[in-house]
Amino acid sequence: MDFPQYRKLSNEKVFYKISDDRSFEEIQLMGKGANRYCFVAEKYPEVLRIMDMLSCTEGYLMSDVDEFNQLTKKYSL
Repeated sequence: MDFPQYRKLSNEKVFYKISDDRSFEEIQLMGKGANRYCFVAEKYPEVLRIMDMLSCTEGYLMSDVDEFNQLTKKYSL
């Protein structure tokens, strides 16, 4: 699998840029604003979360670089 990979939640309020199998960035949309967070998986449940995102398990959808970058630009993140 090539990285980065992009995913979003089905409610389209949280977007992910998965850099590798242990780290990702998250953009959370809240009201008229957004926050950006960076995560590094250090514990097994966190690694499983990334695996779920990559597999597009229930609740996760495919996204793309353009969608992620548009949000970064729109909210100056």
